[in-house]
Amino acid sequence: MFPKKKENENRKTEDAEQKTEAQPESQKGTEDLQKQIDSLKKEKDDIFAKFQRVAADYDNYQKRSAKQITDNIAYEKDKLIRALLPVLDDLERVLAHTDNAEAVAKGVSIVYEHLKGVLRAQGVEEIESAGVIFDPACHQALTQRTEQDKEDGVVLEELQKGYKLDGRVIRASRVAVNKMPPPQSAQQPEEPETKDTQ
Repeated sequence: MFPKKKENENRKTEDAEQKTEAQPESQKGTEDLQKQIDSLKKEKDDIFAKFQRVAADYDNYQKRSAKQITDNIAYEKDKLIRALLPVLDDLERVLAHTDNAEAVAKGVSIVYEHLKGVLRAQGVEEIESAGVIFDPACHQALTQRTEQDKEDGVVLEELQKGYKLDGRVIRASRVAVNKMPPPQSAQQPEEPETKDTQ
């Protein structure tokens, strides 16, 4: 009986030792998991803080870009109006001399050239029309005429000037186009003879 008792005691001691060994391992595993959780929480907080900064920067960018667009439009309008004011001054000077027809004609011509120069400086150019082949991208045919000495499809007359802005058509030229009649066929169908029956 005595050896059995000793054997039981030995088992109890071994079980207790195993439990004490198992406890530090499970406690160590729990500590490792807690460290991972803390690390992930810190990483999440860092990413969220970065996201908030990016979102704030984007909001500021949108506000700045809208203001820049508004400022640029206002600046360009200001620049264009400043360029047109001398033309207005020239017109006032011309109108002050309406008693002399020759001076008025000369003044209007000067104002016209001045205005064309202002528009050229802004990237505006006239579309070439008279004498060129009709181009539907640049021309709008208002009428057709036939002139035998001109090529078919050529612009005969410019009725209203067209303009491009930086190479893009902003108003097509209104034109009259030469349209030649189709050539008569060599064989014309013979009309059947009709007999009068009386």
